[in-house]
Amino acid sequence: MSLSASVDNVSTADTQSCDSSNMCLELALEGERLCKAGDCRAGVAFFQAAIQAGTDDLRTLSAIYSQLGNAYFYLGDYLKAMQYHKLDLTLARTMGDKLGEAKSSGNLGNTLKVMGKFDEAMICCKRHLEISRELNDKLSEGRALYNLGNVYHAKGKHIGRVGQQDPGEFPEDVRECLQQAVFYYEENLKLMRELNDTAAQGRACGNLGNTYYLLGDFQQAIQYHHERLKIAREFGDKAAERRAYSNLGNSHIFLGEFEKAAEHYKRTLELAQELNDKAIEAQACYSLGNTYTLLRDYPTAIDYHYRHLHIAQNLMDRVGEGRACWSLGNAHSAMGNHEKALHFASQHLEISKEVGDTVGQATAQMNISDLRKALGLPEGELSPDSAKLVTSFSAQPSPLLRRYRLTPDAKARNNAEAALSHTPVPQHNEQTANEEEDSFFDLLSRFQSERMDDQRCSLSIISENKENHSTNSPSLNSINNGDAGQEDLLDLIVGMQSKRMDEQRVALPHLPGLCPPANAPDDGFLEMLMRCQGERLEDQRSSLPDIVGGSTVPDEDFFSLIMRLQSGRMEDQRATVPNNLNDIIFDFSSTVVVSSYGALILINYCTF
Repeated sequence: MSLSASVDNVSTADTQSCDSSNMCLELALEGERLCKAGDCRAGVAFFQAAIQAGTDDLRTLSAIYSQLGNAYFYLGDYLKAMQYHKLDLTLARTMGDKLGEAKSSGNLGNTLKVMGKFDEAMICCKRHLEISRELNDKLSEGRALYNLGNVYHAKGKHIGRVGQQDPGEFPEDVRECLQQAVFYYEENLKLMRELNDTAAQGRACGNLGNTYYLLGDFQQAIQYHHERLKIAREFGDKAAERRAYSNLGNSHIFLGEFEKAAEHYKRTLELAQELNDKAIEAQACYSLGNTYTLLRDYPTAIDYHYRHLHIAQNLMDRVGEGRACWSLGNAHSAMGNHEKALHFASQHLEISKEVGDTVGQATAQMNISDLRKALGLPEGELSPDSAKLVTSFSAQPSPLLRRYRLTPDAKARNNAEAALSHTPVPQHNEQTANEEEDSFFDLLSRFQSERMDDQRCSLSIISENKENHSTNSPSLNSINNGDAGQEDLLDLIVGMQSKRMDEQRVALPHLPGLCPPANAPDDGFLEMLMRCQGERLEDQRSSLPDIVGGSTVPDEDFFSLIMRLQSGRMEDQRATVPNNLNDIIFDFSSTVVVSSYGALILINYCTF
C-alpha cells in the first residue's frame, strides 16, 4: 500500500490532531523513500518514528504497517514482518477494506512460507485468492495464484529434502504438493497471457520448469526453461537468463545429454562473470567439471575444478572447498594420478570432519582406502565411527554420487526410462482440496461452538458453601414467593443478560501508532460550542418595531398599550339606536359621508 494516498485523508482531519498526523505521514513518506532506495534499515527507523508520532487516520496507519512488514521481510526479520502484516490485516478488516485485506493476506502468506509455516501460509494465500476473485481484480488474482504455487513448491521441496531423493524419486506426499504447485502456476500463466503481462509469464515459466524438474519430467522442464530464456532475453534480464541456462543444463544432465548440458553451463559461466557474481561463477565451474568428468574429458574437468577450488578458498566457503577436493580426487584417480588423488581425498576428509559432513566423511574414507590399496600402501586403521559410516554408506550410496554415475553409454537407457516414467500431471487434486475444506469447517465449527457455549445462560445457581449461598444469592423459594421474589428474579435476569452482553463485546487489539479521540470533550471544545450556539440564538431573535414619537413620549408597557388601543377600537364600533324611528327619512338620492377611524363610508338613504 502506498503512503501518498493518505495525504488527502490527513489534510481533512480534525484541527487538534492535524499536526501529529502530518508529522506521522511525513516520517512515513521518508521511510518509504529510503526503502525504495534500498536502505531498508534506515526506512524502518523512520517508520517506527512515524508510529511514535501517531495518527488517527486508519488508512495511513495501515500503509505504515504494510511498509514496515515488507521492510522487515527484506531485512530477514520474518517474525517482526509477520507481526506488522497481522496488524495490517486486522486494520483492513476493521475498516472493511477488502482490497487491503487481500494484499495483507498475501504478504502474510509469503512471510509464513519463508518461516516454514506452509499450512498457515496456504490459508492466507487462499483468502487472498478468494477476495481477489470476489472483487474481480485480475492482477491481484494472478499474484495470489503465483503465491499459492510458491507455497506448495516450497512445501514439496522441504519434505523431499529430508530423504535426499533425486528428482522424480520423491514419495507420494511430495509429488502431491508439487502437482498442486504446477496447477496454480499454470493458472497464473494462463491469466498473465490474457493480461499480456510478459514479465509475469517469464516468472511463471521459470517456476513451472523447476517444478517439472523435481517431478522428473525433464522434457517438460526444458520446454518451460526455453520459454523463460526467451522472455529474459527480450527484457535484457541477465540474472534470469543465467538461471534459465543453469536449469537447462541440470535437466539435460538427467537426460544423459552431457554435451548440451556443457554448452548451457558455459553460457551460465559467461553471464556470471558479466554480473561479477563469484559464487555463481564457482557453481558453474563445479557443474562444468562434473559434466566433463561424465564426458571422460578429465583434463578439462580438472581445470574447472581448480577454478572452483580457488574461488571457494577466496570466499572462505569450506563446504565448497571440500566438494572441489572430492571432485579433483575423483578426476585424478580416473587419470591414474593416485598420489594427487590421495592428497585431495585427505583434504576432503579433513574438511568434512570440520564442517560435520558425515556423507562427505564416509566418501573420503572409502576413497582413501581404495587409493592406498592402489598405491600399495598399508591401509590406515579406521575408528569405529568411521567404519560405521563407511559400512552404512556402502550399503546405501549417496544420491549425490548416483546423480553423476551416468555415462554416455547409458544415455539411451536413461532416455527410455524418462519416456516410460513420464506421467501427465493432474490439474487439480480434488481429494486434497476436499480434505482441506473439511478441516477448515471443523475448525470453524469448533470456534463457533465455543462462542455459543459462552453465550448460554445457566439456570442453576451454584455456590461453593451454603452460608454464601443463603446470604449472597436469592434462593429458589424467595424467587417464587411474592413481589419481592419477582423483583429478585428480574434483577437476576437483568444481571445475567448484561453479563452476556459484556461477554459478546469485541475488544479491538492495541494498534501501535493509533491516536483515538478522547472519551469526553475538553473545556475548550465546550466553550467554542457555547459561543457558536449563542451566536446562532442571537441571529434567530426578532427585534421589536420602533415606536414613532419624540423623546417627550414616555415609555409605556407593551401590554398596556395593546389593551388601550383595542379598547378604543371597540368603543368606536358601538352603534347608537335613535329614539324615534319615524323621524328617519329615507331618500335614495341623499348620500351622507361618515368618517370613522380615518376611513370613508358611503351610506345611501332611501324614503318609504
